[in-house]
Amino acid sequence: MPELPEVEVVRSGLERWVCGRTVAAVEVLHPRAVRRHLAGPDDFAAQLTGHRLGLARRRGKYLWLPVEPPTGAAGPPARAVLAHLGMSGQLLVQPQGSPDEKHLRIRVRFADAQATELRFVDQRTFGGLSLHDAVPGDSEGLPDVIAHIARDPLDPAFDDDAFHAALRRRRTTIKRALLDQSLISGVGNIYADEALWRTRLHYDRPTAGLTRPRTAELLTHIREVLNEALAAGGTSFDALYVNVNGESGYFDRSLDAYGRQDEPCRRCGTAIRRRAWMNRSSYFCPRCQRPPRVAA
Repeated sequence: MPELPEVEVVRSGLERWVCGRTVAAVEVLHPRAVRRHLAGPDDFAAQLTGHRLGLARRRGKYLWLPVEPPTGAAGPPARAVLAHLGMSGQLLVQPQGSPDEKHLRIRVRFADAQATELRFVDQRTFGGLSLHDAVPGDSEGLPDVIAHIARDPLDPAFDDDAFHAALRRRRTTIKRALLDQSLISGVGNIYADEALWRTRLHYDRPTAGLTRPRTAELLTHIREVLNEALAAGGTSFDALYVNVNGESGYFDRSLDAYGRQDEPCRRCGTAIRRRAWMNRSSYFCPRCQRPPRVAA
């Protein structure tokens, strides 16, 4: 599933090609793509048509486009289009008249001279678009359905001290905490393994014993990993994870732990191990990231 860097790459593409444009028409080609919009496909299309899309926003892995108030109306956006990419969702900006993708689900046309349109393509139909009320008074038009999601570590408003205090209060382990969207958002399985490898922390390390300097070191490495992945366009293991122009990222070539089972650790030479973990996999170096004596 796309994580923060992949979603941020898409967000920046939308900012360049879509934001500020007025919707002329919406075509829903598969009702499952708008299943989270409970009023149905026709209402989704009607509610968007004629409205201007604001600056693309992101919180963790969640992406949205504020629907700006009518011209002359005061106040922050009252509604927003929330994009859920699921396992294979793609938001593509394509020239009008170009051949439809095999798994095209939604088409959005705009009322301007630019000869491009926005397409939502989703092979596995786990993702989709939906309209939601914005949190009252929120200047970014944050959809109310994701108001519980914590800020991500690249957000200037992320509170390092509050995160450390929350870790100390939780009776959990560090990787579980990193994937808890109510504590910290956007990290995901791949980047959690990478940051833990850099910090030399085992994924089963209890959070209650983390010192403030250790938490600060972990956050530093999380930010390094996310920023490096952003610079590489994200991590693409197949053709499904692409930006709005259909281009894949290449951070997978720089991974130190994730996906490197039985390959030598780049720090000590010990073979990287993989363990099944919460219906996922955890990759770690058994020498650099020694397991706790008693796993929490």
